[in-house]
Amino acid sequence: MPVITLTTDFGLDDAYVATVKGAILSTNPLAHIIDISHSIAPQNILQAAFILNMVYRHFPPQTIHVAVVDPGVGSKRRGIILKTPFASFVAPDNGILSYVIDDLCQLKNTPSSHDPSREKITIKKGFEATAITDPRFWHHPVSSTFHGRDIFAPVAAGLSLGISLYEFGEKISSLNVLPLPRPCADDREEVTGQVMHVDHFGNLVTNVKKNDLPRKSVIIEIAGYAIHELSSYYAQREGLLALMGSSGYLEISLKNGSAREFLNAAIGDEVRIFPEI
Repeated sequence: MPVITLTTDFGLDDAYVATVKGAILSTNPLAHIIDISHSIAPQNILQAAFILNMVYRHFPPQTIHVAVVDPGVGSKRRGIILKTPFASFVAPDNGILSYVIDDLCQLKNTPSSHDPSREKITIKKGFEATAITDPRFWHHPVSSTFHGRDIFAPVAAGLSLGISLYEFGEKISSLNVLPLPRPCADDREEVTGQVMHVDHFGNLVTNVKKNDLPRKSVIIEIAGYAIHELSSYYAQREGLLALMGSSGYLEISLKNGSAREFLNAAIGDEVRIFPEI
């Protein structure tokens, strides 16, 4: 049973997710469809890129990951397939694969010719990519507002049946990526990062990894609150705490509560880490 995952900002209150699944199963009734998340903030491409990168390595090799957060749907932006030694990705070429590409490909960034907010990278040797241009595999008529159903879903299903990615369109050598927010450290070892995701429990997942932290005891500051030392698990102490979560990123949590609600925090909020003197 081929595995196809879905990451979207469609939510679960409408029929969009079920429609995409139906389009996949209409082409390959044996496909095994897994939901990564449909709760990405609307149009938040960077959040989707971050979540997808946290998750995809935990799936079997050759899983097909469909990622659709697509504010440019219906425009001239390309649909793409990226095949790596670990998985294949079907998505709009709008930066939603930025974290995956950052991990896997040789970055040779140049300004994007059609979108100044993005950069263009050259794909590393050993990886393959195509633009999705052959309409033979699409669902017709194609809606200009729902490429998730009419293009990305049937293409992913076709891949799961063993159709070569080169059947879906022409080979390409570059993709668009977003400038990724990275933690930065100054000469005093003070690190500044930001909140990238808020999970169901209200935990604030940052872009700070363990090797970004000072090599000593630390103080974590967010929204005017200071947290001394890292905890090992969520119930270790009362009140706000900070720990390295299962994703490998620094998280801010509140025992038996929501750090997001307590701090009135949001994606993009700044987190600062200081060496404790």
